[in-house]
Amino acid sequence: MKKTLQFLTLIMLVVNTSCHSQQGNKNTKLTTVDFKTEKSYLLLPIEEKANEVRMVVYYKNHKTTSAFYLRLAQNKIDYWVKLDVKNHFGKTISLTFEGVENSSLGIKNIKQSDKFEFEYNETFRPRFHFTPEYGWMNDPNGLVYFEGEYHLFYQYNPYGTMWNNMHWGHAVSTDLTSWTYLPTAIAPDSLGDIFSGSAVIDVKNTAGFGKNAMVAIYTSNGKVQQQSIAYSTDKGRTFTKYAHNPVLPNPEIPDFRDPKVSWNEVSNQWIMALATKQTITFYGSSNLKNWTKLSEFGNEMGAHGGVWECPDLFPLTYRGETKWVLMVSINPGGPNGGSATQYFIGSFNGKEFIADKLPYPLWIDYGRDNYAGVTFSDIDASDGRRIFMGWMSNWDYANNVPTKSFRSAMTVARELSIKNNGEHLILANVPTKEVTNLRGKVEIVADQNINKDIAISDILKKYEGTFEIQMTMKRQNAKIWGFGLTNSIGDYLNFTFDLEQNILKVDRRNSGLKDFNQKFVSEPIAPLVKKDSYNVRLLVDKASAEIFINDGETVLTNIIFPSQWYNTLTFFTTNQSWKAENIKIYQVK
Repeated sequence: MKKTLQFLTLIMLVVNTSCHSQQGNKNTKLTTVDFKTEKSYLLLPIEEKANEVRMVVYYKNHKTTSAFYLRLAQNKIDYWVKLDVKNHFGKTISLTFEGVENSSLGIKNIKQSDKFEFEYNETFRPRFHFTPEYGWMNDPNGLVYFEGEYHLFYQYNPYGTMWNNMHWGHAVSTDLTSWTYLPTAIAPDSLGDIFSGSAVIDVKNTAGFGKNAMVAIYTSNGKVQQQSIAYSTDKGRTFTKYAHNPVLPNPEIPDFRDPKVSWNEVSNQWIMALATKQTITFYGSSNLKNWTKLSEFGNEMGAHGGVWECPDLFPLTYRGETKWVLMVSINPGGPNGGSATQYFIGSFNGKEFIADKLPYPLWIDYGRDNYAGVTFSDIDASDGRRIFMGWMSNWDYANNVPTKSFRSAMTVARELSIKNNGEHLILANVPTKEVTNLRGKVEIVADQNINKDIAISDILKKYEGTFEIQMTMKRQNAKIWGFGLTNSIGDYLNFTFDLEQNILKVDRRNSGLKDFNQKFVSEPIAPLVKKDSYNVRLLVDKASAEIFINDGETVLTNIIFPSQWYNTLTFFTTNQSWKAENIKIYQVK
């Protein structure tokens, strides 16, 4: 995220937000602490590795409760989270903790404050990728464009930096690179936590919430997973939940989630793509409230190593023909372990999706860290782009990465298109033009003829871990060759083009910090079509590296945590020479 990011106070919507009772387990010790609110926040001390405890908040003046899980400090205080109590000033609020002694470190250190402070600019906070202001973030949700603003909602835990307490966080942007935090959009209720989903602009007022209402469609995750809706008539600043939720009850399917909704002109109705165990089920509706099952896709198609999640169905034009793309995230079962997003290309007649015969599974990104990505709805026809963002992490280690006040970032915004890579159709993805607009000063590096290892020192030093590299790699007679980044203490990140195996390999085994999780140490690979030259674009933003080959034909996104910023560009070969041309290194503003 750019340093020009504007900060707005996050107002945590905690009233009427729980299906949990205040009593909890009858055999569990309960400790209750009362506070007469005199300041804006109650600050709760968190210990990262403590066990989670259930906290029930009772607002006596409203006679309402809410419940959350947090890692209340037991031995030390790693950081603080806030409970916003401004709307209850002068009133008594009770906090009840399950299984915690009244004398515990966490209980004794709860305090009131008018400020909530934390270290925003910590070491691995990206400069031009979106991150939550604080707390945990995963899947992008409800991506929608409306009246000049791109809305990014996301899975959000405001009470810690590990997964739990799922809300919809919210931010807006006019340029897809600089984001403004807005108050949390949707909080848990009696139907459960707020899981992933989508948002649309109801231009025709089909739901009756008002012309151009922004309608969020999401999974209520309680005893079962069901689909619910909420609407906004103030450009997404506040949402009202539909009084008759759920709009799509669970038909006895354990994994029944992540609705992605769009208007279909052919069938003149809303179409919902919904993840249902290891298939995608399509539903239709005229009003976003009443849904009818249309068809099901996925049996014996693609990868099935884990649960299917976060689908997205949309059209793209290829050589004058409309093709439909169905994206499906899967966890586990990715091509390089853990979570990843596969896709299918085919046709959709308003009811059924039929996949073309292609060498499935195909993956939008072969790196370890691009998951649950979806596209923006309602982008103006005059623009016409299909814009994608994904969660830049992997469930193998997402809860353990070495950041403190926040966890996770989103990929840069990417434009999708269908291309032929010389062998078959693919879904290509490249950074949007808005990302390119972030380029600052450029450094030109002389063309390099590589017949032995070459290191160009100190050229990256001034960029402090944030830069873009662009070049053309001509293989000549080389079969295994590549380039890399390194620093003075020996951390390295290598990109190897191997035409003996027709793969591109990213070696991050010694890229920096790695001991936080053994599954992080890896060499993800991607299939590589044999060509005489490859155009390379590499975006590095402190804790991530996104490489795009030949305008997005091959893409690998990987997070990294270098012990020092990379300051040296290396070139290498294992057999015969190759040439690097048009080498440009951009400052990224």
